[in-house]
Amino acid sequence: MPHKIMLIEDDLPILDMMEILLRRIGYEPILVPDVSDAFNRLKAEQPSLILLDIMMTPMNGWEFLEKLRGEFGMQDIPVILFTASPSVEEKVAELNDKKLGLLQKPVSINELKDGIEKFLGK
Repeated sequence: MPHKIMLIEDDLPILDMMEILLRRIGYEPILVPDVSDAFNRLKAEQPSLILLDIMMTPMNGWEFLEKLRGEFGMQDIPVILFTASPSVEEKVAELNDKKLGLLQKPVSINELKDGIEKFLGK
């Protein structure tokens, strides 16, 4: 059974493209276009990894990550921040979270595969 990857992304064309890429490299995507639904979906779906956009509303990716790690106590779920913003690397380093990665948009299929395999293995 393939690993479930939750993609939290409010840009629907990107969500659709990422669904295709995730399926192509052998994962089962869980698509969450509204960050407000993400915590309910997390409990129901129990993904192996989360791909998380940063620039979203009403809650951005940083706020979601803080809530995920704090309030919900989900430190063991790897999270890969998925962003077009070049200024996040420093903040990721400051968090010193061993279960946190970063992928820059646009992402190639090989970058996506390597980023996920870093946390889940092959």
